[in-house]
Amino acid sequence: MPILRPALLASAAALSLSVHAAPDLDTLTATQAAADICAGRLTSEALVSAAIERAKARPDLNAFITLDEAGAMKAARAVDAARKSGTKCKPLEGVPVVVKDNIAVVGLPATAGTPALKGYVPKADAPVAAKLRAAGAIVLAKTNMHELAFGISGYNTAFVTGPAPGVRNAYDATKIAGGSSSGNGAALGVRIVSAAVGTDTGGSVRIPCALNGCAALRPTVGRYSQTGIAPISHTRDTAGPMAVAMADVALLDRVIGGGGPIKPADLHKLRLGVTPSMLANLDPDTKAAYDDAVAKMKASGVTIVDVDMPKLAELNGAIGFPVALYEVYDDMVKFLATTGTGITIADLAKQISSPDVKATYDAFVIPRKLPGPNNTVVDARPVYEAAIKTARPALQKLYKETFAKHKLDALVFPTVPKVAIDANPDSSSLANFVAYIQNTDPGSNAGIPGLQIPIALGASSKLPVGLELDGPAGSDRKLIAIGLALEEVFGRLPAPRR
Repeated sequence: MPILRPALLASAAALSLSVHAAPDLDTLTATQAAADICAGRLTSEALVSAAIERAKARPDLNAFITLDEAGAMKAARAVDAARKSGTKCKPLEGVPVVVKDNIAVVGLPATAGTPALKGYVPKADAPVAAKLRAAGAIVLAKTNMHELAFGISGYNTAFVTGPAPGVRNAYDATKIAGGSSSGNGAALGVRIVSAAVGTDTGGSVRIPCALNGCAALRPTVGRYSQTGIAPISHTRDTAGPMAVAMADVALLDRVIGGGGPIKPADLHKLRLGVTPSMLANLDPDTKAAYDDAVAKMKASGVTIVDVDMPKLAELNGAIGFPVALYEVYDDMVKFLATTGTGITIADLAKQISSPDVKATYDAFVIPRKLPGPNNTVVDARPVYEAAIKTARPALQKLYKETFAKHKLDALVFPTVPKVAIDANPDSSSLANFVAYIQNTDPGSNAGIPGLQIPIALGASSKLPVGLELDGPAGSDRKLIAIGLALEEVFGRLPAPRR
């Protein structure tokens, strides 16, 4: 019988303890979890089990539509068995992730947060989901969302697991989680998982992360596949990664969008532009956190440049509603035809649960109308055509010229003008919608990439505040490099108190 020295015995005991100890979800990143699973320091089963336990402990958040406990545990055990047999590790080996419920994942419902689609179970993964699973990720859950992705609050009355409707904020369950990738934001913020994939039409990965303290990338439109995703607008829609840490945003983007590892940018070579319209309507917590962030960036060597973007709001207003409200009809009809459910857009509209989304569909989407002057409605097509042919090219030109003229790497501004508000039906009002997309919408309409990073908890509210960087079309990986560097300046937010 071999004799083990005391040091070796202690080492073996520590290794055994580390493998079987519950992982610290408050601090563990997806990148580190994958490395630990690959090295045998952590089992996928232990990680997935801890995530499930935490998910089941927070039904009040209304974060999930489908929590695939049995499927996730089965997949985790398969990963651990493969590790024992010595198979090569994958980038997201055994790591649980969550996916917004408008993205197809084979075998799980894809409701898009609306009752008419609660029985729709896709027979194939959307390409973005397929790439996650090919990289070794385990889909733990399909997340709740603003119904049909048509809003910023996440106050969805159709899917409720807690005592009251609406996806709730990770830091204060009386507040909104933001939308429309609401459940992702809540699940990341409360540290159930460290990585997620959502969708963004006018701010829908960035707003929830701004309000829940996570990071998110809205890629350049067209960089990620939109196949297998319930749409709003082919001109504006894109899937996007969401994560607690910038390293995980980088990892998810590498898995989905391709490319090698990304190093943090050199802050001394960074030029960021500030435009006055993006600093309007800030609440005190957001203004103070933004001002402090700018001071920290300057102290770290970043060059901040004041820039003027004339007609930015005017051009953006001529694009946003006309494009989304017009394109959603044809895009949704095409999507429904792929589901095999036989559900028509009229069937879909009749069963919408959330009053704000129901009103939008009934007044504008179905009759192909747009809001007009003096509480009138007008035919959508002429306004849409003007938006596509004239206003959008002009907006794209404005961004391109601004970046070039001032030699900017990105524009920088508060992601949203205020911290999370109370979760109630009024949180889905038009006024709140317009307020929260103030800064996220223009870049969306131009099709350029935008990165959200958390910068602070508000001094008074103790709620997360976010900072956005919008870059030139195609500069996604450069934005990630900037985000990696700035995360070192600002630090990551602490997990919510339990």
